[in-house]
Amino acid sequence: MAEEKPTIAQIDKSSDEYGAAIDAERGHPKSINLNRNVTARIQNPLAGIPRTNLFKNVEDFAVEVGMTEQTSLLQKGALVAQDPPAFESVELLDEAEKDALRNEVLHKWRQPWSLYFTVVLCSIGAAVQGWDQTGSNGANLSWPIEFGVPDTGDNATDYNTWIVGIVNAGPYIGSALLGCWLSDPLNFVFGRRGVIFFSAIFCLIPVIGSAFCQNWQQLFVTRILLGIGMGAKASTVPIYAAENCPAAIRGGLVMSWQMWTAFGIFLGFCANLAVYKVGDIAWRLQLGSAFIPAVPLVIGVYFCPESPRWYIKKGRYQDAFGSLCRLRNIPLQAARDLYYIHAQITEEARIIGKNNYVTRFIELFTIPRVRRATLASFVVMLAQQMCGINIIAFYSSTVFKEAGAGDLQALLASFGFGLVNFVFAWPAVWTIDTYGRRALLLFTFPQMAWTLLAAGLCFIIPEENRAHLGMIAFFIFLFAAFYSPGEGPVPFTYSAEVFPLSHREVGMSWAVATCLFWAAMLSITFPRLLRAFHPVGAFSFYAGLNITALCLIFLFVPETKQRTLEELDYVFAVPTRTHASYQLKKALPWWIKRYIMRRKDVRLEPLYRFEGVTAADQVIAVKAMAD
Repeated sequence: MAEEKPTIAQIDKSSDEYGAAIDAERGHPKSINLNRNVTARIQNPLAGIPRTNLFKNVEDFAVEVGMTEQTSLLQKGALVAQDPPAFESVELLDEAEKDALRNEVLHKWRQPWSLYFTVVLCSIGAAVQGWDQTGSNGANLSWPIEFGVPDTGDNATDYNTWIVGIVNAGPYIGSALLGCWLSDPLNFVFGRRGVIFFSAIFCLIPVIGSAFCQNWQQLFVTRILLGIGMGAKASTVPIYAAENCPAAIRGGLVMSWQMWTAFGIFLGFCANLAVYKVGDIAWRLQLGSAFIPAVPLVIGVYFCPESPRWYIKKGRYQDAFGSLCRLRNIPLQAARDLYYIHAQITEEARIIGKNNYVTRFIELFTIPRVRRATLASFVVMLAQQMCGINIIAFYSSTVFKEAGAGDLQALLASFGFGLVNFVFAWPAVWTIDTYGRRALLLFTFPQMAWTLLAAGLCFIIPEENRAHLGMIAFFIFLFAAFYSPGEGPVPFTYSAEVFPLSHREVGMSWAVATCLFWAAMLSITFPRLLRAFHPVGAFSFYAGLNITALCLIFLFVPETKQRTLEELDYVFAVPTRTHASYQLKKALPWWIKRYIMRRKDVRLEPLYRFEGVTAADQVIAVKAMAD
């Protein structure tokens, strides 16, 4: 007889009892309520299961999924997953397998080439977004005049500034309203690779079309179509990368999305300068050249393995094992990850049950564990627009002209911004998994606030003073240097990892739609804001938004570093009130005593308690042995 599924209300009140009955039957210890983890415990779902029971569970699993030939390998993998730090004492492992497990910690970047190829190739698609931002940035100096809607100079009108803002916002409107929301059904049917191919086509053809437009209406349509590709791509590629990467380096690899966005911004500024003196068609080349990064994405995506977690979601375990073998160094690691993912997804299924697209979207706000991930991803994505980076990425040429620069000077200053943005993104490859996502945000937001405020106040310096333009550019560059290793890479990395597998596509769609919708609002409103507030008021306004974003992150964004995607279920099972209360009543007073009052004797009580052993404990154990 099939097990009866409880209602959400029953789960929220009594899922401990519901899970305990099933766990007792299977030899599991009592499970943690994944909707209301008030004790902030994080549990390995395999911990505490007797070896006999574990091997029997694995054997049943192998028969069920048609992998009986791999039973012994799966059993060894389950033993390693059950107690990661104790792999040295597992007598079934040979020395080569133990050496590979040690290297996960001692040489964590020693991964198969196919893993790096997959992540880097698909992240190249982000360069389309960055290149388009800066292509339109430079083109803003020319196309409004050619199409009769100048937004600067004596002929500028409020109507024209709205038109320029709306056209520039076209990709973000298309993403937020169409592209992002197509991601879930397209992923369901075609998988991660299929959606990436679909999005690459929309990032290729409309971009070329934008170079041949004859009026602003046509340009707006091509940019809306580009937005469909951008939204589907931005909702899928970070998920794809996160699902393929080991936990220890997931942040560093998934942030390659931001690296390529920053590189695209830099290349766009290079293209702007390269075609600056070609005449009336300069803006067409500036917009049309953004198709270049989409070409390798269209060609190369089908040389990449499909996401193993997508295969598991479809019940295609043999295909998932094949993908994991391409993405891990040895078959034992693939077998370990396959069974561990299966065990955690089984835990998820108790809470989620079956659903469709509409119910999955509704459950983003109704299931407590999912709702907390929705809130956290909303905060980090909204903060990316609140911090003010896109007023520079979209309108730096306009801002520098307001500061008294000529067209060439404005493009050169914008080039400097793009270079700083790209170069300072590199440190996050290492720091995002060392210090964590939350720590990077909490450190960089105060720095972005004061640098943006300083840049705005420098507009007060008389324009004839040589320090006027130089100081404005200096503080904008400094602002970019703080943005790039923090709020730059974190939002897409974070949002790709916080949702359970059942809601990952629709959750990421929500997060990216949030980001790009507010990017559209910023693009539309900033030209008018600049005319109404002038640069001093506009920059000061965004400096204040940085402080607001800092407070939201402090209260509502949990840390996710070095946890497997499945272990994050326990992190987001902690109630929001519990997390916020801990930050205000314990973490904040500790920080004040430690760093303001300089008291070295104070200790911070940790929020999370780890029951059983999890993947991150392997790092501690192996490093201790190495020392």
